[in-house]
Amino acid sequence: MKPITLIVVFCFFFITLFTVAQCNPVPAPEQKGSLLITNCIAHLGNGQKIDNAVVGFREGKFTLVADAMIAKIDMTAFDKVTDAAGQHLYPGFIAPNSVLGLHEIDYVRATIDEKETGLYKPSVRSVIAYNTDSEIIPTVRSNGVLIGQVTPRGGIISGTSSVVQFDAWNWEDAVIKKDDGVHLYWPSVINRTQDKGVIKLELSKSYNDQLRDIRTLFNEAIAYCSKKDPVHTDLRYEALRGLLNGTMTLYIHADEYNQIAEAIQFKKEMHIDRMVLVEGYDSWRLSKLLRENNVGVMLRRVHELPKYSDDDVLLPYKLPTMLFNEGVMFCFQNEGEWPATNTRNLPFYAGTAVAYGLPYEEAVKALTLNAAQMMGIDSFCGSIEIGKDATFFLSQGDALDMLTNHLTAAWIQGRKISLTNKQVELYEKYKAKYDVEK
Repeated sequence: MKPITLIVVFCFFFITLFTVAQCNPVPAPEQKGSLLITNCIAHLGNGQKIDNAVVGFREGKFTLVADAMIAKIDMTAFDKVTDAAGQHLYPGFIAPNSVLGLHEIDYVRATIDEKETGLYKPSVRSVIAYNTDSEIIPTVRSNGVLIGQVTPRGGIISGTSSVVQFDAWNWEDAVIKKDDGVHLYWPSVINRTQDKGVIKLELSKSYNDQLRDIRTLFNEAIAYCSKKDPVHTDLRYEALRGLLNGTMTLYIHADEYNQIAEAIQFKKEMHIDRMVLVEGYDSWRLSKLLRENNVGVMLRRVHELPKYSDDDVLLPYKLPTMLFNEGVMFCFQNEGEWPATNTRNLPFYAGTAVAYGLPYEEAVKALTLNAAQMMGIDSFCGSIEIGKDATFFLSQGDALDMLTNHLTAAWIQGRKISLTNKQVELYEKYKAKYDVEK
């Protein structure tokens, strides 16, 4: 390589490194010592609230969660005490079924790595493509979204998701549960086409063939996994092994009544222990079946119009309350247009649900513990409880209200993270410019 070429390459490398460092905060160091937060309003994430709470943590784990009006607190047992008078404390919100770190700029193909070619790809692992340097991730942290499920897209079986925390140097440091489940997009019975504003419905000619292929794949995986020492390793079957032994979750992406009913029948037929419905527009019509089969729902966006013209125009807003009243576990997710950037709105979906009847603490639970239970990380995440990871944040206002939410501090696994991001930096930059001009 010529000297001049080397100089250009090194200059490009350092400029790129400097740019990334400017846009993305450096991951926080491990927690040193212990911290006690007093006088806060703690929303524990398990449906409970403490109006005058004290919360302490050390080595990244909660060691004290108590009501200051009842418990006697030895403040000298902590290295540092912070008075959070009047502030609200929440567990870190969780973004299920997310493409954060896989999808950066909609119209720049090189920044999108969320899918592989093919229809049946259970062995595709999304986490190895997860980009911790995404400029979008710091923007969602500013609204309290601190954990996410990195999920592949495309095909009928899109691949395997993993759960990460949003403050790390690389995907290996970020992952908190590797390969938590496989995502299956259930075929639709109906094909919808639109011509001059008129929607036409036709029976899908490939529906039965697709169902046969799904069943064939799973039956072959059952036969393969029943062998102690398979002669040849098949990556597709190996990826499905966790579904069959109960260590992984099958995420079924389906909206329609027939799809949901078929998927639950499939769960029984294949003896799958853990199944979660993703999207679930018609889930309220099958609430009893979902409850009886212990199937939770990752709800489609609350901020949207009804899917069918004869639906109640407020149905998307009311759906969380309807499922809650029927005893169906649910959480909020954000699949749709601009899926990565709109993740910042996740808390406000819950706020809208509260406005339409969902109890406030249940809305917080849907953002935290419910999502954690569906992903199998609730033993160490999802609520403010002794022994769990100290992943939480403080807000001066209501974190579910876009007008009053304002994070003052956030911690991931006990590490105090930066809340700055590119948008904040641009705001400060141009605020200073126009303040001077005034």
